[in-house]
Amino acid sequence: MDPIEKRVRDAFAKQPMMQTLGAEVFSAKPGEVVLRAPILALARQHTGHGHAALSFALGDTAAGFAAMSMMPEGDQVVTAEIKINLLAPADGDYLEARGHVIKPGRRLFVVGATVTAVKDGTARDVAVLQGSMMAL
Repeated sequence: MDPIEKRVRDAFAKQPMMQTLGAEVFSAKPGEVVLRAPILALARQHTGHGHAALSFALGDTAAGFAAMSMMPEGDQVVTAEIKINLLAPADGDYLEARGHVIKPGRRLFVVGATVTAVKDGTARDVAVLQGSMMAL
């Protein structure tokens, strides 16, 4: 495992919320992190679809770790601001969030993420996020 992926996986393992949601790191490379999480009963809304909070949490986390993957060793990351556009109901077996760095900076990184619902092998984008992450 390369050092960037190890760093992302080690930091991700320290997030109880992601563990509660059943999320895992699918892949990590400089500037891009992909997370996956099943749509568990605890994360569904009244219609049975994945709750927007699940899409937001996965997209925000994937984007944050994408930024951290480009920061110097020892730096941590927090969200400075982020917005979400919900595109479709999160109907699927699991969600995949692909976070990426749009523009790195010294203290602020502009980031984006796409959240996709996968059902029976068919993928459908359900949300896009854009925001900024701050290095600590």
